[in-house]
Amino acid sequence: MSQEGRIRVAVVFGGRSSEHAISCVSAGSVLRALDRTRYDVVPVGLTRDGRWVLESDDPDRLAIRDGVLPQVDGDGASLVLAGDPTRRDLQVHAPGDVPQTLSAVDVVFPVLHGAYGEDGTVQGLLEMAGVPYVGSGVLASAAAMDKGVMKALFAGAGLAQAPYAVITDRDWQHDRAAALARVDALGLPVFVKPARAGSSLGITKVSDRARLVEAVEEARAHDPRVVVEASVERAREIECGVLADEQGLPRASVCAEIVVTGDHEFYDFEAKYLDDAAELVVPADLPDAVSEQVRALAVRAFDALGCEGLARCDFFVAADGRVLINEVNTMPGFTSISMFPRMWAATGVDYPTLVDRLVKDALRRGTGLR
Repeated sequence: MSQEGRIRVAVVFGGRSSEHAISCVSAGSVLRALDRTRYDVVPVGLTRDGRWVLESDDPDRLAIRDGVLPQVDGDGASLVLAGDPTRRDLQVHAPGDVPQTLSAVDVVFPVLHGAYGEDGTVQGLLEMAGVPYVGSGVLASAAAMDKGVMKALFAGAGLAQAPYAVITDRDWQHDRAAALARVDALGLPVFVKPARAGSSLGITKVSDRARLVEAVEEARAHDPRVVVEASVERAREIECGVLADEQGLPRASVCAEIVVTGDHEFYDFEAKYLDDAAELVVPADLPDAVSEQVRALAVRAFDALGCEGLARCDFFVAADGRVLINEVNTMPGFTSISMFPRMWAATGVDYPTLVDRLVKDALRRGTGLR
């Protein structure tokens, strides 16, 4: 706690994943929303090579401008968070100087997307350091980051989903024919995805078998572990947010729908962040029964992975009315155009209140086994 009695929040963003820039954009929105009369905010950037640095508290610097994506430039003083629960402080390391203690941290808001941040790694460090943090713990973060593991847990919980196959690096290197045979059994078209990436990076829709190997290699450029999913044609893409209440119980938001426009065949990275080529309909125009089914399934998916704090659950509503779970994102985008904040705003929780509730939930949970 700061001398003024404010809760000290370290907002951590950037990181080593391919979603570095989107993490920066999300963090800018969080920095702008935190009430400085209640919170002492410490912006912490992770460079693309993983170095922790003290960043400027300037949300505008973290915006996309003229199609140029922001990044942590690494010019700030180097920081270290020791994995020591008796300290819980950030230390500034300047070349040639004795390390200086910057501040003891009350809670961390890890606005990190993708590997080395959203996948349980940073969560493990924070557990070791005894510092509460926003969002899911180590296991749920790791499971949700790996689409293959996530889908196996969904299957175990009895949640309906599209057929899929996993191609590991060993499969691709030593038994490619068998891996491709499993994919062939799914039929066409299929979506080929990196197992542990987000923001639609590295995803290809394949309708021609001749393009399959190329699509797998594109996904492998982001992650050597690949998931291939049977396409649910003519399906509606429906999302639902889950947020813990004051007792930590998961509650579902209104549903929303993504309608892709323009020349984009699906909701890819450019459609999401650069081209404004998708219409986000909040709330979704669904029959009440379908909406309630999606909301109930969102909570079931949240619990199947052992999530905490928040998650965005993505579904397909097939042409025949079936509701299929696609994936769960444990740290969904927090940009001004992101679906999770928009869904909760339509449910009655505005952006600053949403951020405040997440910080309070992190402090309520603390760290350790629970």
